[in-house]
Amino acid sequence: MNSTLALACLTSKWHRVALFILIACSSGALAQTPTNPSPRPQASPSPTQALERRFFKNILQDQRAIWTSPLHIDSDDSKWLVPLGLSTTALLFTDQYTAAALHSDRTRLNVSRDVSYLGSAYATGAISGAFYLVGRAKNDARARETGILAAQALLNGVSVGQALKFGTQRTRPHQDIQGEFFEGGKSFPSGHAINSWALATVIASEYKHRPFVRFGAFGLATLVSASRFTGRNHFLSDVLIGSAIGYGIGRYVYRTHHDPNLERHHDNMSTHGHSKLLPLISPAYERSSRSYGIKLAWKL
Repeated sequence: MNSTLALACLTSKWHRVALFILIACSSGALAQTPTNPSPRPQASPSPTQALERRFFKNILQDQRAIWTSPLHIDSDDSKWLVPLGLSTTALLFTDQYTAAALHSDRTRLNVSRDVSYLGSAYATGAISGAFYLVGRAKNDARARETGILAAQALLNGVSVGQALKFGTQRTRPHQDIQGEFFEGGKSFPSGHAINSWALATVIASEYKHRPFVRFGAFGLATLVSASRFTGRNHFLSDVLIGSAIGYGIGRYVYRTHHDPNLERHHDNMSTHGHSKLLPLISPAYERSSRSYGIKLAWKL
């Protein structure tokens, strides 16, 4: 192969990589600007029943919005796409060095493997199912909706992740430290990162009034994503794009299909009294000792 032909092949390869990065980044941008959102369910005695009946139809509508999102990018999206694109590009050029810096420490690999189980399809699917079943058993509309939207986001994420894996075929760090694309691998993007961030984003959005739930969900998603790198299953760029896709899809699904009546119900509950299960949190200051802290009070 002469140098001209080799350069043409290389250019073609990176054009394909750039295309997949554009699609992946656009999926993340859906978190801020929904594209062709499906109609929100109208107010009804049981709004979650509409989500259940339309579950697969909503997924098809979501997929159409996701894969056509590059056609609807505007100037407002640049504030998210440009930093994400630049960060991804920088990581792509440094992936082999950051991956090589990790030695095969057995303890770290074992811990990373155990943590990453939380982002598997089985674990995330079980969590979304648990929310749904508890919501039905306790007649809790928010928990029930959380389970439905989480499952919807997970299925959307799996579809996007598997399509990008098939299209990019990047080798994993333990297979090839160079992380070559179009070599039959399944490294780009991280499926565990997509799963964990899609699930965490739906939960955090539904329970945004509970800081411990919100930050706990995002904290676990961050740990799962990091474990895929420290476990030498993915490069940093794989993890970044996977996290962005999961967050974007989770936000899109929530903002498109969430029933706003749940928020009005929450406001009414807040007006009439605080939940007995959660404490009232207020700052505390002791003048004599000049000490600061927080005060927790439960309503009995």
